[in-house]
Amino acid sequence: MIKYMKKNLQAAVLICVAIFLQACSAPQKDLTWEELSEQYTFPEWYTNARFGIWAHWGGQAEPLQGGGWYARHMYQQDVGNQTWGKYAYDYHCKTYGHPSEVGYKDVLNEWKAENLDTDALMEYFKSVGAKFFMVLANHHDRFDNFNSTHFQWNSVNVGPKRDIVGEFEKSARKYGLPFGVSSHDDRFLGWWLPAFGADESGPYKGIPYDGHMTVEDGKGKWWEGLDPAELYGLPPAQRTPEYLKKVKEQWVKRTVELATKYDVDLLWFDGYGFPYGDYGKEACTAYYNHKLKKYGKINGTIAGKFKNEPSTVKDIERGGAADILPYPWQGITTIRTWFYKEDPGKLENRHNTRTIIELLMDYNSKNGNLVLNVELKGDGSIPPEQRAILDELGAWINRNGEAIYGSKPWKVYGDNLYSHLRKEQASIEEADLEALKEQAKKTHFNERTVKSPAYGHNEVRFVTKDDVLYVAVLNPAEGEIELPALGYESEYNQKKITAIEMIGSNLQINFDQKADKLLLSVPQDRPDKYAVIFKVKGLL
Repeated sequence: MIKYMKKNLQAAVLICVAIFLQACSAPQKDLTWEELSEQYTFPEWYTNARFGIWAHWGGQAEPLQGGGWYARHMYQQDVGNQTWGKYAYDYHCKTYGHPSEVGYKDVLNEWKAENLDTDALMEYFKSVGAKFFMVLANHHDRFDNFNSTHFQWNSVNVGPKRDIVGEFEKSARKYGLPFGVSSHDDRFLGWWLPAFGADESGPYKGIPYDGHMTVEDGKGKWWEGLDPAELYGLPPAQRTPEYLKKVKEQWVKRTVELATKYDVDLLWFDGYGFPYGDYGKEACTAYYNHKLKKYGKINGTIAGKFKNEPSTVKDIERGGAADILPYPWQGITTIRTWFYKEDPGKLENRHNTRTIIELLMDYNSKNGNLVLNVELKGDGSIPPEQRAILDELGAWINRNGEAIYGSKPWKVYGDNLYSHLRKEQASIEEADLEALKEQAKKTHFNERTVKSPAYGHNEVRFVTKDDVLYVAVLNPAEGEIELPALGYESEYNQKKITAIEMIGSNLQINFDQKADKLLLSVPQDRPDKYAVIFKVKGLL
C-alpha cells in the first residue's frame, strides 16, 4: 500500500513538473498597448539619469555646408524662409555635381565615418557625466544607420559599410550606459518632395532631379541594384493608397527590428503622437512586449511629443516645461545645429557651458532630463570646440553630481522667478512684464540661449534627494540673496534650517532664516564661475 502511494505521488509530481515546464515554455501572449500601459512604470535608470547625450548623426553630416536639412535643401534653389539650408544647393553643385545627375543617394556613398570609434566616444561621454546615450537610427532622409533586413538603403550596404547603431550599442553596454535610438523618418514622403522637382532657372532648368531615377538608371554605376524609389519614395503621382499602406507596414517591420534586435532601452520618435497613427502604436506595442518577455518587466521607455500617453516620456524640443510635471519628461537641445556644419560666416553657438548647466538645473527642478546633442563631424569625431564645452560641463557635473543624479523636484521649482526680466526691463509696465512671463512659459522652441538675458543673481532652482534640499544659484555673485520660499513660515515650508553647505567647498556658509525668507550669503570664493549649489539641511 505504501509503495503504491509513493508511486502515485511520484507520478503526480512528474505530471505537475511537466505542466509547469509546458507553461514556462509556452509562448507568452502579447498584450495590447492598453494592457501594457496599465502595468507600466518608468524605469529607475531613466528617472534617475537626469542627463544624457545624443549623437544626432548620419549622412547629412558629411557635407560641410547646407544646414540640418541638407538632404531636402540641396534640391531647392530657393529655400524660402528656411534660411538654415540656404547654402545646400550651391554647395552640392560645387562639391558633388548637379542634383539631376548626382543626388543625395550619392552623398550617402561619400560618407565613410572613417574616424568613428564608438568605444572612445562612449568612454568620453560617460566621463563627462552622461547616464544614458542615444544615437540617430534614421532621419527624415529615411536612410537606416543599422543593419536593416527590411530596407536596402542602410549603412551596412551604402557609405560607411558599418552597422552604426550596432557598434554604438555594443560600446554603450561595455561602458554601462543605457542605450537609445531616435527615429525621424515617418515624414519622409512630404520631406522628400523637392527631390522630384527641377531647377526653375539656369542651364539645368526643367531637368528632373534624381528623385525620378529608377533601378534601371543604376546599371553600371556604384548603386547598381539599388532602387532610388526605396530611398526617396515613389514620385507623388504614383503614390496609390496601396503603396502608402505598404510604406507604413514596412516602417513597422524596420522599427520593430531596430527596437528588438538592439534591445534598446529608449525608443525616441520625432513627430507628434504615434508615427503613422495605429502603425506607430503597433511598433511601440511590439517593443514593450519584447521587453516584458525578455526581462519580466518593461525596463525600457518610449519618448516623443506625445499627449495623454501615460506610458511614454514627453519630449520637448529646444525648450522645457513651464512648471513641475507629475511625470518624467525630457528636453532635447544641441550646441549649434542638429548636424555638424561649417556654413560661411560664423555659425554661432546657441549654447555654451553656462547655458547648458542652466538648462540642466531648470529641467531637473521640474522633473525632467536634459538630452544634449553632440554634433559629430562626418568622420565620426567630436569637433574640438564642442569637446572644450563638454570638458567644462563634465567637470561641473562631476563636482555637483549628488544634486543631479536621482534628484526629484521639490514643492516649487524655484525662487525669485523671472528676476532677469525685471532686471532687464526696470521700467517695464506690469502688463508687459506679465506678457513676457507668458512667453517664457512656452515649451517647444523657447529655450534660453547665449543671447538670452542673464538670470538675476538671486534666481534659484530647487531639487531634493533623501533628506537634503539642493538650491542651485543660477548666476551667482558675491553677496546676500533673499529666498522667500525658504522662510520658516512660507507657504512651502514650516521647518527650521539646521545647516547649509556649498558643494565643492569647505567654506562656512552664513545664513539667517527668518519667518518670511532665508538670507543666504553667497561667497566670493566659489568652486567655479558657473552655477553654484548649496545643500540645505533640516527642511525635509
